[in-house]
Amino acid sequence: MVEINTETTVGTGELLFGKVLTPLGLVTTGVIAVSTDEIHYVGEAAWLPECYAHWPVSVQKAEGLFIPGFVDVHVHGGAGHDFMNCDAESLEAITKFHSSHGTTTMLATTMTAAKSAIDRVLSEVHTFRTAGNMLFAQIAGLHLEGPFISPKWSGAQNPEHIVPANIEWLEQWEAQYPGLIRQVTLAPEREGALQAITWLRKHSITAALGHTDASYEEVINAADAGLNQAVHMFNAMTPLHHRKPGTVGAIMYDQRIRAEIIADGIHVHPSAINIMARLKSENNLLLITDAMSATGLSDGEYMIGDLPVVVREGIATLRDNPAALAGSTLTMIRGFRYLIQEVGLSLEEASRAASLTPALSLGMQRSIGSLEAGKRGNILLLDAELNLQNVWIGGRRITPTDVN
Repeated sequence: MVEINTETTVGTGELLFGKVLTPLGLVTTGVIAVSTDEIHYVGEAAWLPECYAHWPVSVQKAEGLFIPGFVDVHVHGGAGHDFMNCDAESLEAITKFHSSHGTTTMLATTMTAAKSAIDRVLSEVHTFRTAGNMLFAQIAGLHLEGPFISPKWSGAQNPEHIVPANIEWLEQWEAQYPGLIRQVTLAPEREGALQAITWLRKHSITAALGHTDASYEEVINAADAGLNQAVHMFNAMTPLHHRKPGTVGAIMYDQRIRAEIIADGIHVHPSAINIMARLKSENNLLLITDAMSATGLSDGEYMIGDLPVVVREGIATLRDNPAALAGSTLTMIRGFRYLIQEVGLSLEEASRAASLTPALSLGMQRSIGSLEAGKRGNILLLDAELNLQNVWIGGRRITPTDVN
């Protein structure tokens, strides 16, 4: 991880020289001109506009590689903290921890819980965001993972709190906190789900399936209604069979549905990830962590939402059901490396999955997700082994120490 130095100021800006991954490909003799919050120029160093030559800046010449900051749309916590039990202190701790592993934008992800518990998370995150002092990874909003899911595929979600899709709740939350909810995960076969999907898409909220017993036909019908994403692909959903394609087969077939993937070597075999990458090549594969509170800590006993979890050798399972994975202890930089080193994706493909595609899923591609002039200064510096060396969030640099 990298340690955040809260005393660092950028001044007018920085010139970052080195290899730069741009939307048009890798520039080997590149430069990024970045000031507080904004990228001004990305491209060949030889073509840097003359005005920046007189810019009073800090100059960094790196042997490594600059790529866009990671965007994690499915993360439950980290560093001992859970979004379900958050306050300003824990929100800062979670965002600080994940930013030290390359995440520059995230969705605070809830669990299936009582409405009152979800109400409290919405209130805390709204207050934290509107206070205007998000120093680390930016919380772009909330991802509600449940409670509108299938009891048959509850996984690490508490089945006591599962309810049918409730548009009245969604309308109340949207009226009280406009734009805060960015993604909702539900089971499309459940009562009221298709109406909820239509409502979500009308409000520009990602409608995702997950923890679902849906058939192939039910998923296709949901996509017709506006369903456009699948959470933690292959996990907690009906599997593929050659005569009964199920949820997995429908996601593989339908290019309207983006697929989240947990690239930790535990949740999904690397060959299965590679297959999904081939099928979802047009900006339809998203790297996520699904990280829980134990991420960054040692093995032991923890909680995910209100369920006890045991972590052994970095693998999180429910204490009372060891066969059920309970989120992960993955970080985005580890997942990014895994996509390249174990799955076999190219640098460009892995970067799209970790940055641009999740930005597209949030409708934020104009401001984040790639290194381009006019976008936010969310930048990562990696060494030759793809280890994280430096992070810039909104043009603000993080100082490297003890990098994993």
